Amino acid sequence: MLLTDHEHRIKLRALRYQFPVAIGDPYDDNWLVIGGEVTTPEGSWSFTDPCLLTDEARQITPWLRAAGGATPTDTPSDLHFLEPVLSFSHTGSGLVRVHLSHEAAPPWRDGEERLNGYDIEIKATTAGLRQAADEWERCLAPFPSR
Repeated sequence: MLLTDHEHRIKLRALRYQFPVAIGDPYDDNWLVIGGEVTTPEGSWSFTDPCLLTDEARQITPWLRAAGGATPTDTPSDLHFLEPVLSFSHTGSGLVRVHLSHEAAPPWRDGEERLNGYDIEIKATTAGLRQAADEWERCLAPFPSR
């Protein structure tokens, strides 16, 4: 999935399950390793972290579509997950905020700054959000809940 504007670029992908073999544990069996590439005016970095459960990852597609106005607006403006590494929010006017903390925070942030996180605001278009939702849905297809 790619979220971008004239100053920012965030590419997220589901890379693999954290644990290749399912053992019957609803958490351990379903952690996805997410890869991210981020570019901002302050710098660029990448991260790889098992930060989303399969069910959480599937919440992103309808959220992106709602943020882009493609679905009814009963979707919450904020999207948070069990691990605080990645979260999303939107204002309803095309501004999407991606919050990156812990392992996903910029490498120039240290200690408490990494835990507090880093917000990136992207002025997204409706078409861009719909395309990102479609890309994310395709990316998740090989990773059903186990």
